[in-house]
Amino acid sequence: MSEAFPTLPHSDAPLLLFSDYHTHPQGHRVQWYTQRLLQPWADSARRSGLTDIAFTDHDRYHTGIDFDEIDHLRERNPDLRIRAGIELDNDPIHSAAGRNWIEKHWDELDFVLGSVHFLDRADQMFDSVPDGAAQFENQSIDAMYADYFRRVREMAATGLVDCLAHLDLIKIHGHRPSGEIGSLINETLDFIRGRNLAIELSTAGWRKPVNEPYPGDRVVELAIKKGIPFTTASDAHSHAQLGDKFPILAERVASFGIQQVCVFDKHNRSQVPL
Repeated sequence: MSEAFPTLPHSDAPLLLFSDYHTHPQGHRVQWYTQRLLQPWADSARRSGLTDIAFTDHDRYHTGIDFDEIDHLRERNPDLRIRAGIELDNDPIHSAAGRNWIEKHWDELDFVLGSVHFLDRADQMFDSVPDGAAQFENQSIDAMYADYFRRVREMAATGLVDCLAHLDLIKIHGHRPSGEIGSLINETLDFIRGRNLAIELSTAGWRKPVNEPYPGDRVVELAIKKGIPFTTASDAHSHAQLGDKFPILAERVASFGIQQVCVFDKHNRSQVPL
């Protein structure tokens, strides 16, 4: 993998985001990869001005993934770079099988996202809306943040991920720690940097109760200082959401002076100027 990129001075020239590295063609159920399922994603990418997309369905739906169909899609859409990926979760029920599948198919995959959606309840993602908010009732929010970031470090330590998804997802229902976020996340960012992993800049939080992107401004500032590289992501669960709010995200990226994002080919990371 290449070294993390330097932060460049801010420019007034508009940035054009070209890559979406968090997408779910299957949505939230097993759907077999076919051209009928996948081609609308390629069409949507083209309409949105995207040239590089990664399919990252949840690992619990890995039975639907067909690498031959992805290859066929690439042949039909030679103007696009289409990456085979998956999102590895910490699902206590299903993700052991997901890890085994990733290990078996590692050489066929371009990109693996790592994410944390489960805390103490094995039967419910804490980020489900609205039901997951009940998990925060009568709890120490600081303790929940600390527990969440511990689980993020565990995910990063698996050696099976290239990038961490929606890094501060724990804020999804609007709960905030009592202190400055840096005191809670610095250890995790150092761990991510030590593992030479990326994190995503995601628009998905703008569609959630918290109504702000992942991660928050302070986390992005800290990640830049530590030399952690970024992908751009929508967490689209339908092809209509591909590149969702990317013009706003581009303004945000420019405001931080970020002028490169990373892409992946068979887990090899490279930096591409915006």
